[in-house]
Amino acid sequence: MTLLPPYAQFLGIRAERSDEGELRYIMPFGDVVLGRPGFLHGGAIAGLLEFAAFGALYEALGEREGVTVKPVNVTVHYMRGGAQHDTFASAEVSRLGNRVANVEAHAWQLDRAKPIAAAQMNVLLRRR
Repeated sequence: MTLLPPYAQFLGIRAERSDEGELRYIMPFGDVVLGRPGFLHGGAIAGLLEFAAFGALYEALGEREGVTVKPVNVTVHYMRGGAQHDTFASAEVSRLGNRVANVEAHAWQLDRAKPIAAAQMNVLLRRR
């Protein structure tokens, strides 16, 4: 796994593989991710989803040299409040073309079937 950027480190986010081999990102609950009392800040949730989306995209791109990515659009849907629990996120690349990629990410806490947020990201791929 690669070293995460400073913002992810500040939030305490870490990357792990599930038993099935899925790349997951975990954000522990703490003061740095606190929004209104007892709940996660929406920006912390969005950041977690973004890291999961980029992680899935970089994994799908593999070792391709000369590819840079630039987000074009990120849409986050908040479904329920994030409570005082660790938050998990994973993502899937739904389209990987020559110039554009589309990625979907989901965040959950105690039950994966009850996501707290989802994101769709459209990314421009620049190849040298």
